[in-house]
Amino acid sequence: MRIAQVAPLNEAVPPMAYGGTERVVSTLTEELVALGHDVTLFASADSVTGARLVACCPRALRLDPGCHDRTVHHVLEMQAVIEDATGFDVIHFHCDYLHYPWARTSPVPVLTTLHGRQDLPDLQPLYREFDDLPLASISDAQRRPIPWANWIGTVHHGLPPTLLPVGRGDGGYLAFLGRFSAEKRFDRAVEIARRIGIPLKAAAKADAHDRDYIEAVIRPLLADPLVEWVGEIGEADKAAFLGGAIAHLFPVDWPEPFGLVMIEAMACGTPTIAWPCGSVPEVIDEELTGFVVATIDDAAAAVARIVAGFDRAACRATFERRFTARRMAGDYLRLYRRLAAARQPGLRPLAGGIV
Repeated sequence: MRIAQVAPLNEAVPPMAYGGTERVVSTLTEELVALGHDVTLFASADSVTGARLVACCPRALRLDPGCHDRTVHHVLEMQAVIEDATGFDVIHFHCDYLHYPWARTSPVPVLTTLHGRQDLPDLQPLYREFDDLPLASISDAQRRPIPWANWIGTVHHGLPPTLLPVGRGDGGYLAFLGRFSAEKRFDRAVEIARRIGIPLKAAAKADAHDRDYIEAVIRPLLADPLVEWVGEIGEADKAAFLGGAIAHLFPVDWPEPFGLVMIEAMACGTPTIAWPCGSVPEVIDEELTGFVVATIDDAAAAVARIVAGFDRAACRATFERRFTARRMAGDYLRLYRRLAAARQPGLRPLAGGIV
């Protein structure tokens, strides 16, 4: 198939450090290329891909000090897609909703994967208006705020099985990997570490728009001698960081759409301890790949169970069964073929089914 992948421009594809959506787009793109498909990637010029790259800005916008309005570059990206549209069998968007007005008149089928939370009130009228456009969710939980939208499949994320090897978990620390933001609840991770007296290493991104929260809440927590902030890490450092951890802490307090780091830890054989928000119960197999908890005491007890003995090989085997890049690409190809067979983009013949 001739497939267009349209990525956000905030990070390169793959991202140099933090960037879940862009990492998923990269994995999907490369897997589709490996399967023999003709793939075009619309992304920033510093992206690296085996597909044909259409560069829509000179570099990832988050790291570009000369960028003052990211929307401008995304609008230009949409125009580039529109100009090339007839060269594809399907166009797959990963950048929210800027393309929606055009998508109704697209000459080829269009699919949108929603990567973010869908419970914000501003989104309700948007999806009411554009309830004819085919959408893919990244978890069933993500659909709950707008179950009436035109969902045509749920496709869980996947990773290349060679990306992250199984670790020994012998580093003597707990791991936190994510953003320093209120919904990620780093404060819970610190409280768990304090409760059981085990060091906590944080590989975390500190965004400028979270500065006030970081100064008020995070900065005092980093002063604890049990806590070490190692900074924002890239793909090359994740295997050692996650693979060496006793457990990965995912103490989120928001409707998590997926949580890519959970399957990154899973690939390393490292169990995740998480609160039951959003996709968490959908991704974690209880006791096999982690523990879903409701309190700090529950989390501390879960760490004790892991220290007493955890089957890291079985954790990894579950990753290989459920969350590989090949499985993800296969799920999306089924959706692409349904859309291409219908040849009626913008209409409703594809309502329903979950992949």
